[in-house]
Amino acid sequence: MPTPKPRRSPKPHERQRDPERTRKLILEAAAAEFAAHGFAGGRIAAIASRAGVNQQLISYYFDGKEGLYRALSEEWRQHESELIEPGTPLPEQIRRYALEALSNPDGVRLMAWGGLEYAGPESDPDHTARSGRLQGSVDEIRDLQAAGRLPAEVDPACLVIMLMSAAMATTTLPHVIEGICQVDPHSPEFLHHYAGQVAIVARLLGLEPA
Repeated sequence: MPTPKPRRSPKPHERQRDPERTRKLILEAAAAEFAAHGFAGGRIAAIASRAGVNQQLISYYFDGKEGLYRALSEEWRQHESELIEPGTPLPEQIRRYALEALSNPDGVRLMAWGGLEYAGPESDPDHTARSGRLQGSVDEIRDLQAAGRLPAEVDPACLVIMLMSAAMATTTLPHVIEGICQVDPHSPEFLHHYAGQVAIVARLLGLEPA
């Protein structure tokens, strides 16, 4: 069996060629590749090809596939903090998350793939941060429950999961939507309509401050 050739480090002129732009191109290509094939199915060679860069630059900037995936998770955390400002009512939060399928489809697909490939907390670079973010929503629903806005038998954590699932349905259940609604589940018109409907349901549940 032939001895594999050692990986070539990128040459100095390759490293110095607008590093921020190169990182951005790699991250965008990685998001598209992982969104299409998941982390397990995504290939570094395909990401390099999509980005139009030398494959060694991915190792140089991100320390390989896992580091690249962690960087994407960090990008999502930053995006999420900008998407949902403190004090945003839950129905509006759900509406904005549902509209991510229009403005950030790769991000929603990555979230869905993260669930399909989940093999425990160690396999999920965003596990701890996501748990903390979602706990805030659980606590908010628990406060509404304590104020008599929700029945005592409702489990706030399960309700958050249901709302998240509803917000992602245009990505995870497009075949069901097309079958029932007879529309393109990815069309801007339907996505805006659906996001509004999810927000209405959240308001009907009493998840908006009085």
